[in-house]
Amino acid sequence: MPQATQAALDARVELDEALPVRVRRVPVAARNEVRFAIHEGLDEVEQEWRAFELVADCTVFQSFDWVSTWQRNIGSRTGVAPVIVTGRDVHGQLLFLLPLAIETTAFARRLTWLGADFSDYNTPMLAVDFPRAVGLERFMRLWHEIARRLQTNPRLQYDVVDLEKMPDTVGAQPNPFVRLAVIRNANGAYLAHLGGDWDAFYASKRSGSTRKRDRYRRKRLADHGKVGVQNPESAAEVIHAVDALMQQKARSFSRMGVANVFAPPGRREFLRELATDPRSRHLVHVSHLDVDAAIMAVNFGLAFRGRYYHLLASHDDGELSRFGPGTVHLQDLLRRATELGFREFDFTIGDEPYKREWCDTEIALFDHVSAATLRGWPVAMRLLAVRRLKRWIKQTPMLWNTAYKLRTLAGPLVTRLRG
Repeated sequence: MPQATQAALDARVELDEALPVRVRRVPVAARNEVRFAIHEGLDEVEQEWRAFELVADCTVFQSFDWVSTWQRNIGSRTGVAPVIVTGRDVHGQLLFLLPLAIETTAFARRLTWLGADFSDYNTPMLAVDFPRAVGLERFMRLWHEIARRLQTNPRLQYDVVDLEKMPDTVGAQPNPFVRLAVIRNANGAYLAHLGGDWDAFYASKRSGSTRKRDRYRRKRLADHGKVGVQNPESAAEVIHAVDALMQQKARSFSRMGVANVFAPPGRREFLRELATDPRSRHLVHVSHLDVDAAIMAVNFGLAFRGRYYHLLASHDDGELSRFGPGTVHLQDLLRRATELGFREFDFTIGDEPYKREWCDTEIALFDHVSAATLRGWPVAMRLLAVRRLKRWIKQTPMLWNTAYKLRTLAGPLVTRLRG
């Protein structure tokens, strides 16, 4: 919205508030106005944010507890500046909330989603009536005005817009950000609708021979000790399980020659706090599959508004790994989610083949990258080129299989060099 229009509208509202209630009027043209505000502190909008996430279309990765925990442990350590944009109607009702951030790198300042690196879905938070109250075309005009307004604040200026991992829908409505110039993300995401009966769901997804193999795996694990799933509650037990997950994943990353995602500052602390802090504990479900006292597989899941997010999973790489403890644990998680009344089981981002065995819906993800300054142009071009190449490789089976094998063969060498 042009600044002159905003100023005139504010003046009209201030005048109206000075009038007696019986003669106060909102001009017809103003009834459909959308006002936005930019907040640089999460605490400024915490109360409204928490209320909005209960009714808005969004995912768990836009919940206040997820975002604020990320900022405390990761963002603040790396100089990330939150930029929270709220949009309201003339009555002050929230229509959207954009959890954005400015990240400073050696080459450029990026406008991106807050917590984007650890979030599998990056979206705006939209009121259910957003399509009627704002609409896609109008939001695009607002977005360009928001982007311009940010550039007028020296603290919030940026060189590149980098909005990644955006689903094409937010709840039941189209994601307005996918109207920007986007490319497909290298990965997709996968979702299973559970229904209300575990046995029926299980039979619909696994053939008779596969179910027989599942029973065989469970039996062979039981040959080595008592098999059970633990859902720890105390902070000490939860941290023990989360640490086991990170250790198992670290060994897996090392074998594959992949950088350990938990190594950068704040990552371990982020997961530990999220899983144990009373403010965020309600979002997190940690469980592990044991054989006797040994942890064979661990899961770090999230629960939000009827959807279970299968965020992180690991398994032991020892002798019993050949019996698929991770697969056995996953089946127990699916059963538990069904019996607890979850409608959806979200496998989140990643194209691992096992996800397709269980899922009925593939979620397309999109990235938007654009330069905002001359300095940002080479950075944006590089980001676009790398992401297009990555998607081409991952979506071409022969190339991806070759790249995967080469990476696995080189894994031990890469690990030694990094060490």
